[in-house]
Amino acid sequence: MHKSGFVSVVGRPNVGKSTLLNRILKEKLSITSNKAQTTRNKITMIHTDDRGQIIFLDTPGIQSPKNKLGDYMLKTSVSSMEGVDVILMVVDMSDYLGPKDQMILDAMEKEGRDIPAILVINKVDVAPRDEVLPIIAKFAAMNRFEDIVPVSALNDENVDHLVDVIFEHLPEGPQYFPEDMITDQPEKFIVAELIREKGLFYLRDEVPHGLAVSVDSMKEVEGKDHMDIQATIYVERDSHKGIIIGKNGQMLKRIGTEARKEIEAFLGEHVNLRLWVKVSKNWREKDEKVKAFGYKAD
Repeated sequence: MHKSGFVSVVGRPNVGKSTLLNRILKEKLSITSNKAQTTRNKITMIHTDDRGQIIFLDTPGIQSPKNKLGDYMLKTSVSSMEGVDVILMVVDMSDYLGPKDQMILDAMEKEGRDIPAILVINKVDVAPRDEVLPIIAKFAAMNRFEDIVPVSALNDENVDHLVDVIFEHLPEGPQYFPEDMITDQPEKFIVAELIREKGLFYLRDEVPHGLAVSVDSMKEVEGKDHMDIQATIYVERDSHKGIIIGKNGQMLKRIGTEARKEIEAFLGEHVNLRLWVKVSKNWREKDEKVKAFGYKAD
């Protein structure tokens, strides 16, 4: 029996969806940070083993939109629940069911009423085990989830069991992708995301949400054992450009150095990374700019 299917992964910002999927695939395909709006696109991530194939759809954290980019992200998350085989809702160890959680539950009721749902309680490593049971009981009382699985994505605790549970709810089906394929995203997209991740990590809170990265070129250097990559970091304000470049270019150099390490690990070869910084004023407010930076509905 070969099982396969599509699994939409939804949740509030910062509950660890991307960390969980990176752990399942044993590859860093989705960037992580402690800032909201880290994941902006729907990213297809593919797990294949002897039992079959799971096609995960990693989505932006659901929240109330504040601009055109936020509108796109919310539509992306909600639409990802349509027509899938399983919905994976990820929460953390908080026992507070807030408005963003309710938005997800409402969307599940509207878009995925008849779709099996699994609740994943992530970050169980941050609290005593006896605090997990009341949270499980709270969500179990909703009678919406076929299974509830506590995990620690950070510590790889119970993650393999979660994969087992997902396979239990998948139908028999074909292998949609080659077994060695782990994402349908082009290398340029992953490279741009790895650069943006370093900006999220190193920059002050007012800057990262307005970051966008465009990979302008990726070329194998003839006669040399490395790839030449040129990319542009876009910001919304002139003052932010100065912050990213930093005194004597030190911040930009730090972002580039750390991003290069991640990119080399991803591509499996040496990389010469060159970065530029440009201003695209208030791009998140402009529909045409949001689309130009690659945030388009399917």
